[in-house]
Amino acid sequence: MGDRPLPVEQVYAARVRQPSNAQWWILLVVALLLVAVWPSATDRSLAVKFVNWAVDPGNRLPILPGPFAPGQGDDLETVNAHDLQTRMYDELYNQGGWTRLRLELKVASDPFDPGTERQVLTGIGVLAAFLFWKFGGAKR
Repeated sequence: MGDRPLPVEQVYAARVRQPSNAQWWILLVVALLLVAVWPSATDRSLAVKFVNWAVDPGNRLPILPGPFAPGQGDDLETVNAHDLQTRMYDELYNQGGWTRLRLELKVASDPFDPGTERQVLTGIGVLAAFLFWKFGGAKR
């Protein structure tokens, strides 16, 4: 009469490792980092967009203009505007140091193409989850 079986919840909880408070925070940080660096299908990741914005929040730094489109090289005003923007960029770039780094980070993109980056990030997430499961959790 005194040997009643334990409820299923207690048996399950006793066999499963329960993460500590610090481990939950680690999982949360890893998950948020994965979301931040996950690239979209057509654009940069949220982390790269933040870096692009953080180095020039007022959008005052020039960017190096691309090559002329067909037919634009004949228009004198377009050529002068292109040359002015190139000169402004070159003057700042030649200052070196922090200014050069800001110019480079303003146009930085993700290090890999989106497909490869997603595979790498998925691998990191799976590895982190496996390591957390294998070595984490308080033993009861």
